[in-house]
Amino acid sequence: MEHESFSDPDTAAILNDNFVSIKVDREERPDLDQIYQTVCQMVTRSGGWPLSVWLTPDQRPFYVGTYYPPQERYGRPGFKQVLLALSRAYREKPDEVARVSANWTESIALTDAPPDAAETVPGRQLLADAARSMAARMDRTHGGFSGAPKFPSAYSWDVLLRHYAHTGDELFLKLVTETLSHMATRGLYDQLGGGFHRYSVDAHWAVPHFEKMLYDNASLPPLYLSAWQATGEPLFRRIAAETLTYVLRKMTHPEGGFYSTTDADSEGEEGKFFAFNREEVFEAVGDGLGDLMCRYYGVTDEGNFEHTGKTVLHVAYTPTPDEEPRIAEGRRLMLAYRERRVPPFRDEKILTAWNGLMISAMARGGRILRDAAFTGGARRAADFVLEHLTTEDGSLLRRYKDGKAGIPGYVEDYAYFTAGLIDLYEATFDEQYLQAAIRYARDTVRLFYDGQGGFFLTQEGGEALIHRPKDASDQSTPAGSSISVINLLRLAPHTGDDSAREIAEAALRTYESYMAKMPSGMGSMLQALDLYHSGPTEVTLIGDTREEWLEQLGRHYLPNLVLARRAPLQGAPSLTVCRNFACSAPVTSWDDAARLLD
Repeated sequence: MEHESFSDPDTAAILNDNFVSIKVDREERPDLDQIYQTVCQMVTRSGGWPLSVWLTPDQRPFYVGTYYPPQERYGRPGFKQVLLALSRAYREKPDEVARVSANWTESIALTDAPPDAAETVPGRQLLADAARSMAARMDRTHGGFSGAPKFPSAYSWDVLLRHYAHTGDELFLKLVTETLSHMATRGLYDQLGGGFHRYSVDAHWAVPHFEKMLYDNASLPPLYLSAWQATGEPLFRRIAAETLTYVLRKMTHPEGGFYSTTDADSEGEEGKFFAFNREEVFEAVGDGLGDLMCRYYGVTDEGNFEHTGKTVLHVAYTPTPDEEPRIAEGRRLMLAYRERRVPPFRDEKILTAWNGLMISAMARGGRILRDAAFTGGARRAADFVLEHLTTEDGSLLRRYKDGKAGIPGYVEDYAYFTAGLIDLYEATFDEQYLQAAIRYARDTVRLFYDGQGGFFLTQEGGEALIHRPKDASDQSTPAGSSISVINLLRLAPHTGDDSAREIAEAALRTYESYMAKMPSGMGSMLQALDLYHSGPTEVTLIGDTREEWLEQLGRHYLPNLVLARRAPLQGAPSLTVCRNFACSAPVTSWDDAARLLD
């Protein structure tokens, strides 16, 4: 529609003569997007983008749809035809417009009515049932949830991995690890530059939509690191590290914040920057490596990408040990060749929420892999948010772009950034980040908690809209309500705040039916339920930090780890492990610590 209608002078004239046109960036204003997307799904039984909504001056919708072609086709009316018809209806049938807009607005409120809360916090059986339900939907051949297109679902798959850790059932580990292997070796992953594309258009993870989102490249590395901890598989470690390195190289502001996205298109063609034909491979690496690199990346004369003769690179061949150095050199040469192409457009707005997700990923990568570059990236991004995306009273803002920050933060901004600060504290033991996390967790409750177990998307006392939506289920990113609950439970050992556990219990009771009926949309709340029942594994380092201990700790799969450092006592550095309000005596050797953790 951008090219077909919004850039067309005739269409523009109709718009300008009859309407006040407002283009909304849904990433900047998730509240507006959620309200009117809900209307679209309610009225048309489907949704999506581009989302076109016609409103009365008081924001009430009276007509809604998604894509409209410039002229009538595909069984859809033309956009100009729709505009003229709605303009006439608004002038000639005001009572009908008022009736429809009133009915739709009243119906929106019903969509967020909280479910009847359970009397008690759901038990572990719900976690087991949810894991089995999600496992039944998995593609046993190619991994991921069955069907196409295929999207990464890191939060749901994390639940399967946790279920494996609790039960020892190898099936759930296999479902996760095979999925991660397929994603890492096929077209969804950028085999040259690192990082994941948005989704696969097919069921095989072969051909992606080439857009790269910061949130995907923040959610997947922690899952890959967990899989590495659970299995020791080097591929998972490498993919996590390469993805974080890609973000530092290509999606980082000079002062430390992380950019939002890169487009799928370059020079007007999707995938042109990423795909190769055989001639281009040989031009990049020379005759000596050309055949090997084409064999390794599956580059053929026919190609696999939209009848272009080009190939989306994927790992099609297992090299011998003697070939691995040659492939590493070929990859370096192909990346250098690709860097000379016109790159996709990069959206350089910086969103607090998505930065929070990436701060968590970088901090975990730095702590687990003992990589100072990742820890430093997390620290710089957190400092960027604290400097550029906060008001004088410390409140969070949503968006920074071209030197300007604005839009009051949403629940996900507070929740994700709080989680990032907790992870950063555990990677650095810098007390300022822990204190900031405690402050923002309390602000989250003050600004967004509804008092009954739910969290609103927008702040108390914020901009007046026709509806104040809640943030209950995972979408492309986790639900802010779920991450808020996890934050409260992770911080409780530091604060001793009983009210935090009470709020977490209220949320878990409130969303029991959601977790039972649509577990794949409630992965992050199921993580919270697992943390609640398992309790945190509190590891406290006392005295000087021993690098060997941190390195060994990074190799243990501990999904509910809470890590702290305390001032030294007399004697050698030591470590304690606490579970369920019971703590071990301090130990001074890693062998003793490992026995406690296991």
